[in-house]
Amino acid sequence: MPHHVVSAKPKRSRFKFFGETIAELKKVVWLTRREAMYLTFLVLIVAVVSSLILGGVDLGFTRLIDTLFLGK
Repeated sequence: MPHHVVSAKPKRSRFKFFGETIAELKKVVWLTRREAMYLTFLVLIVAVVSSLILGGVDLGFTRLIDTLFLGK
C-alpha cells in the first residue's frame, strides 16, 4: 500500500495576502459608470426577453398536454 505524504504548506502572513490582493485590485481595469449602466440594462433586457420566451413555451406545452391527454 502506498504511503501518502502530507507536506505542510508554508504559512503566509495575512498581511502579505491582503497586500497582494490590494496590489492586484489596482491592476484591474474598472468599467466606467456609463458602461456599467449599459451592461446592467442589457442583462435586464435579455432576462426579461428570455423569461417571456420560456413562459410562452411553457404555456404552449401546457395547453398541448391538456389538449392531448385531458381533452380540454
